[in-house]
Amino acid sequence: MLFSGTPNLMESLTFVPGVDMISKGMGISKPVIRGLSMNDVLVLNNGVRIENYQFSENHPLGIDDNNIDRVEIIKGPASMLYGSDAIGGVLNFIKESPAPINKLVGEYHTQFFSNTLGVTNSLGLKGASKHFFGGVRATNKSHSDYKQGGGTFVPNSRFNEWAFNANAGYTGKRSLFKINYDYFGQKLGMSVPAVVPIITEQGRKTKIWYQDLEHHLVSSQNRILFGQFKWETNIAWQTALRKLRTTIADPAVEMRLNTLTYDSKLYFPSSNNAEYIIGIQGMSQTNRNQHNRVSQFLPDANVDNIGTMALAQYTFFSKLKLQAGVRYDTYRTKAYSMGTEGTANYHASFSKRFTSFNASLGANYSLTNQIILRTNFAKAYRVPNLSELTSNGLHGNRYELGNNALTPQNAYEADASMHYNGEYISFEIAGFYNYIDNYIYISPTGNKNANGLLYYQFSQSNAKLFGGEARAEYRFKGLQWLSVEGAYSTVTGKQFNGNNLPFIPAQKVRAKLKAEKDRIGVLISPNVWFVALKAFNQDHPSLYETSTDGYTLCDAGINSGLRVCNQLVNLGLSINNIFDTKYYDHLSTLKAVNIYNPGRNISLTLTIHFGN
Repeated sequence: MLFSGTPNLMESLTFVPGVDMISKGMGISKPVIRGLSMNDVLVLNNGVRIENYQFSENHPLGIDDNNIDRVEIIKGPASMLYGSDAIGGVLNFIKESPAPINKLVGEYHTQFFSNTLGVTNSLGLKGASKHFFGGVRATNKSHSDYKQGGGTFVPNSRFNEWAFNANAGYTGKRSLFKINYDYFGQKLGMSVPAVVPIITEQGRKTKIWYQDLEHHLVSSQNRILFGQFKWETNIAWQTALRKLRTTIADPAVEMRLNTLTYDSKLYFPSSNNAEYIIGIQGMSQTNRNQHNRVSQFLPDANVDNIGTMALAQYTFFSKLKLQAGVRYDTYRTKAYSMGTEGTANYHASFSKRFTSFNASLGANYSLTNQIILRTNFAKAYRVPNLSELTSNGLHGNRYELGNNALTPQNAYEADASMHYNGEYISFEIAGFYNYIDNYIYISPTGNKNANGLLYYQFSQSNAKLFGGEARAEYRFKGLQWLSVEGAYSTVTGKQFNGNNLPFIPAQKVRAKLKAEKDRIGVLISPNVWFVALKAFNQDHPSLYETSTDGYTLCDAGINSGLRVCNQLVNLGLSINNIFDTKYYDHLSTLKAVNIYNPGRNISLTLTIHFGN
């Protein structure tokens, strides 16, 4: 991710087949996994579900990528382990590991982006003794308006971010206790039509039409061993403040979302062949409008959820591993009345209770030492979120109406894959079919309000998504420092009435050529890479989308480490969209207002490690 050359965290993950993103310029991106997105994909920060009004393409992820060690990706329904919202998949952003014992280490990271004149600065320190460890990190990002292919800047696509993380913990022979604090703040410009005649110069300071966002997360992770039993308990509290500032002095929207989550699992005594787990998960959440702002499109509400699960795993003949799990959830949403009854912006009170039973069954079979076959069937669910149930007001560039008659989505997915890992070649191929009953979507009603804005309303119908991914890598015999990699992904999404689903990515083929050595002279792990991406025409849009032409992009980069005064320094140079191609990605929400995706970007990266 660090040397991908993009300031966009999600874009660096789209190298994984089956993973894509919905973007709104450089500052906002939302994950898409096998054609599902928004609340159909669950995002975790070190195992904690992120709750920051994440249900819309207008809201960013809210995670500092400089504090991430790796990303775990689950493609397909995962409600058995994670509950509601995981019917499309899961992204779990795992934090960097603690420092080595009896070490105090750190790193300074800076990056420059030519397209946005953007700068990232991040400083982290961490230390550890035999039993105690801790660390801190602070990050700042500042970006001006991005330039489209061809060089024209996009008014008010600027954004500024601040992030801070602190952690401390204790580890013993039979216990682990850790506490994390994460802060994420962002001032995010909105490229709405109203700013076009006002913002005439590229800049980085947000003054009008921007989101003012703050998110605090405190989480505790604990593990205790009792004889042969292991007990893990994770508790987290988070608060998200969202303000929308337009052209008036006070925010037009101001809402606060407070969320308490908990997750406790008991691992029974296990053998080499078997593992058994039971657990309980839950969430308690409140949404409150602040200071009686002029727009209150979501009402005050309480949301509560509790679920229980059991998982068993057994290996037969050292080759066949079976895994089965069951889960039961209850979910309650209570919304309070708001506004004046009889007026257009009135929210009526209501209370909804949903229950769901979910299960999964999977198998891994090691056909040979090099070939693994996998198959899985899972049933998952998602309850309608607060926006889908209660919206009544302007959201982005449209007037949205909720529907409190919505019922939970239920997904039934079957998938199968084969994985081969040889000395010179490795590949994997996967296919899936996902049937969803009561799929929730938003579409125009054909009516307009008094200001001429089109009404959009949430509805439901049955839907299906199917497709697959393939990836292959070849390492040249006698030249194993040189490799070529290719990936392909496709997904089709349709309602059962024949209409296409929205936000379905185009078929894509990606090829990567990479040369990497352990050492060349003073250079440590130098590598050079070139990537070509071909996106095909997306000519099966939903009713309120338009077709999108295909495009080809080329990226390249070089990076290496070296020792300077006994400190490890990493340097990198990358170029994205080398030929400054003008193109629309089908999942860009700025396409609707005729704004292209970002043009050429040259990125310079410097990372200094110290104390090692």
